[in-house]
Amino acid sequence: MQDMKIEDLASDNYEEIQLTFFDAKQRNILYTEIETEFPEGSLIVSRTDLNGIITHVNKSFVTMSGFTEEELIGQPQYILRHPFMPHEAFSDLWETVQKKEKWYGYVKNLRKDGGFYWVYATVIPNIRNNKIISYTSVRRKPSAKKIAECIERYPTLF
Repeated sequence: MQDMKIEDLASDNYEEIQLTFFDAKQRNILYTEIETEFPEGSLIVSRTDLNGIITHVNKSFVTMSGFTEEELIGQPQYILRHPFMPHEAFSDLWETVQKKEKWYGYVKNLRKDGGFYWVYATVIPNIRNNKIISYTSVRRKPSAKKIAECIERYPTLF
């Protein structure tokens, strides 16, 4: 996974931070305050392997993320991790799905251009013969009220 590039950004006004992920990999993140509104009626769908590596994306995922399908397939799902998101949210996600349960939550995702978009995510473990074989995530537009609650609450979780 590559560091973000200045030439991909939608604005010259950006912040820079280096994130360290749960697997000890690091990535230089460039982010802006430019929000991409989640379209009404759209669903973002993706599938990952057991390690969170993206194996399938739908057209809405490609459009909202700003990445091409080729750039997404084979990358860790955390390529979309916005620095605003508390680590605890993803710890809870993994703990929940590894118990073969659905996880629900509000997530601020990072776009390739440094912008962001909010989603209400449902992550479902795909189970065959009582074994988890992959995960499917379906994201839809969250309510403005829930986004406001997350903006207020998430910084207190760091």
